[in-house]
Amino acid sequence: MGFFSSLKEKITGPQYEDIESEGSYLELDSDLTDTSKSKVVVRPFILQDFEDIKPILDSLREGYTIALVNIKPLKEKDLVELKRAVSKLKKTTDAIEGEIAGFGEDYIVATPAFASIHRSRQTQELRAEEELKEQ
Repeated sequence: MGFFSSLKEKITGPQYEDIESEGSYLELDSDLTDTSKSKVVVRPFILQDFEDIKPILDSLREGYTIALVNIKPLKEKDLVELKRAVSKLKKTTDAIEGEIAGFGEDYIVATPAFASIHRSRQTQELRAEEELKEQ
């Protein structure tokens, strides 16, 4: 194979006609598929200001992130802003058909549609009471 032929092959790739005429097989590497988007990411966030909610919402909308949100800094700073942030987070999880739940006193867990949050009987009763109060 001449210099120009090898250069052409590097630029354009191998010629399949030549491969078929030689009677050999072309081996494909199936391990090169992009699996980075199919992995679930559990990502911690810290909510210090209302503006910190945007990256959390963006991650949830992508669909592969389970968000663990530390709300303690905003809770100590401004309860009104915390309620706004949690409300916005709840609306987004409802829109993507995900779930949201408190995890202890200082954390919130938000999941996309494919994940569910295990709730004990006591937690389910408290949630039902909260929903009745909202109506």
